[in-house]
Amino acid sequence: MLRDKMVSESLLVNGLKERFGDSILETKIDREEVTHLINKERLVNICMFLKSDVRLKFNFLSDLLAVDYHPQVPRFEVIYHLYSIPHKHRLRLKIKIDEFEKAPSVTHIWRSSDWAEREAYDMLGIVFDKHPNLRRIYLPGDWDGFPLRKDYPLRGYKDRYNPFGEEKK
Repeated sequence: MLRDKMVSESLLVNGLKERFGDSILETKIDREEVTHLINKERLVNICMFLKSDVRLKFNFLSDLLAVDYHPQVPRFEVIYHLYSIPHKHRLRLKIKIDEFEKAPSVTHIWRSSDWAEREAYDMLGIVFDKHPNLRRIYLPGDWDGFPLRKDYPLRGYKDRYNPFGEEKK
């Protein structure tokens, strides 16, 4: 078991660094989980390699999420949780994007990213380039703003939304 862990860790860390070099900006290993911060321009190439390489075979995108680090620049991190069903190993990829940048879509690699990318768009306003159906998933189309952004007002914009019929002060 320990040998399998060392082999997979070696592939997930050294193998990717050898293949993609400067595209891997930072690597962390915490509690036996590998996380790579990567260059967003190389995200699609790295993901296609991770899915197609027989030694890795990351055939399942288990989750995609985003975090707002306002006022930091770049503002957002998009995080991809990958799992290899045949090899039983996990990998986390992160990219950083600023407020008006687009993140590359990975829907053509993993269909499971479709709704997760739409959720990140709806809640944080992150636009995924070449997404086949990027539109709001939770909120109405005319909703003003993105509620998970750190600068979103707690009561909404101009207090137009008043679900409990409270009196305005």
